[in-house]
Amino acid sequence: MSELGGWGQRWIPWRKLGSVLCGLLFPMAAFAQAAASGSGQAASVLTAPTATTQDPPTGQSDPTSTPSTRRVPNAPGESVLIESLRNEAVRYELGNGVPRDGERAAASYCEAARLGDIDSQFRLGWMYMNGTGVGVSYSRAAFFFQIAAEQGSEQARNMLRVVGGPSDDIPECMRPPAPTTATASPKVMPPPELRIAAPPHIARLVEKIASEYRVKPTLVLAVIEAESRFDVAALSSRNAKGLMQLRPDTALRFNVRNPYDPAQNIRGGIAYLRWLLAYFEGDVSLVAAAYNAGEGTVDRYRGVPPYLETRGYVARIVRSVGSQPLPFDARVTAPSPQLPLMRLTRRAF
Repeated sequence: MSELGGWGQRWIPWRKLGSVLCGLLFPMAAFAQAAASGSGQAASVLTAPTATTQDPPTGQSDPTSTPSTRRVPNAPGESVLIESLRNEAVRYELGNGVPRDGERAAASYCEAARLGDIDSQFRLGWMYMNGTGVGVSYSRAAFFFQIAAEQGSEQARNMLRVVGGPSDDIPECMRPPAPTTATASPKVMPPPELRIAAPPHIARLVEKIASEYRVKPTLVLAVIEAESRFDVAALSSRNAKGLMQLRPDTALRFNVRNPYDPAQNIRGGIAYLRWLLAYFEGDVSLVAAAYNAGEGTVDRYRGVPPYLETRGYVARIVRSVGSQPLPFDARVTAPSPQLPLMRLTRRAF
């Protein structure tokens, strides 16, 4: 039996119902237009509205925040895979040329959602909220709406007002599978020959300060290139500043008074990287994900979060630095309490 136990057993306040109706106005208008034109897409529009997005807030070091507004391409080949999974899910959800199969549709949507696809995340939330081919589950719907909302979907935020907040439980399809004997040791990429065109004075500063903090200079240069492309005066729409795009709270946390001063900015960014290296015990993927989305977000998802931008950011850093664990100073901070779980279920992000 579903957790709702029928509509009659769950009262939805009129204010919340209004949020649902507002969230549906645009999709229903699109449906009417599609129907009037005889479009075959009308059923799809009615089944699940497409998630619309706005720029999400910058995340850097805030433990509960979401990714920054930098747009980083996702890992090579993932765009094609995501589109293929989403198209397959739509076919089975609507019965387009195949028998309707809600469970198979949900499985394909979930795989695309794990890769960061906002539309699949939203559609899964919609399916679980309405019991379309799957059992009704508001907590499961909230989980997927929450991810889409964190990536900037305004419609997903509206749906969260109805279904409430997500539970701490991560759906099985979003968890990495238990490693087998053949996959227990993930493939490790060796450090590449780094070719980053850093201005000489920036490279010298990085070498000097990184050696003081015992952080690999190539990691710092890769982060600077991804964050600002070595623009000392870089300013994001979310107030992240300077070479390493320090947010005000990060600058305060690591005693940076002037984030536009290259030496101060680099010192603050390296101090944060040193802390992350200790917290995630040298794991490059987790360190990069946390620099982009916040260490709290990485803990919450027990690995690289399912955000397109963050996954692309991590892939970019790993391509520059390699995936071999980096040295870290265990005296800086205690490791993440989620690290044993992450390692237990680890696979390629």
